[in-house]
Amino acid sequence: MTKSRDPVWLFDLDDTLHNASHRAFTELNASMAAYMVTYLGLTEEQAAALRNRYWQRYGATLTGLQRHHGVKPAHFLSETHRLPGLEAHLHGHGHDLAALRRLPGRKLLMTNAPRSYAERVLAAIGLSGVFERLICVEDMIIFGHSRPKPDTRMFRIVLARLKLKPERCILVEDTLIHQKSARSLGLRTVWMQRWLRKAADGRRLQHRPAYVTQRVRSLAALLRYPLF
Repeated sequence: MTKSRDPVWLFDLDDTLHNASHRAFTELNASMAAYMVTYLGLTEEQAAALRNRYWQRYGATLTGLQRHHGVKPAHFLSETHRLPGLEAHLHGHGHDLAALRRLPGRKLLMTNAPRSYAERVLAAIGLSGVFERLICVEDMIIFGHSRPKPDTRMFRIVLARLKLKPERCILVEDTLIHQKSARSLGLRTVWMQRWLRKAADGRRLQHRPAYVTQRVRSLAALLRYPLF
């Protein structure tokens, strides 16, 4: 039985629970660019530049495509996340499963990816059934528009919907802009650096921004830091 004062861990998926930079992100980026070439009539160079611009501005390519081009989220996610053969390039680690099982409190997944992709990845890395709930991009819809991380309104609505107190929640994430939004609402934040060479904004990994509660390079390290 969980108690009201138990910590609630919100884990990101890509580059937090598995090494997405190794293969998955490369394939996803190519798939998104191909979608934009096919459905928006862009060149490959234009598509790559626009995808990156929307990711930098909104934290998710889909948000920009829906806002500026009227792209339907369900169609975009279905077309871009098929990724045949993805599982062959994903690898889990027994010590990660052990660390998550030992971690006290509730554990939820919170990802900007679609549910079908999240379920495939979790199964491939041996973490199916670890999380009591998967909060995926389909759950981040506000007034008909996709509002994934780092949207603060989405954080508020999701936490309220699940009856979670921000001060009891800890976001474990590789992306700093997502942590900045979460911290502004009172969540604690852990910067997972396991598969990072540098932050997305180019800052050194040794530098811990004020809105980051802790830096770690493994899931096991979460057991060593008193976050409450």
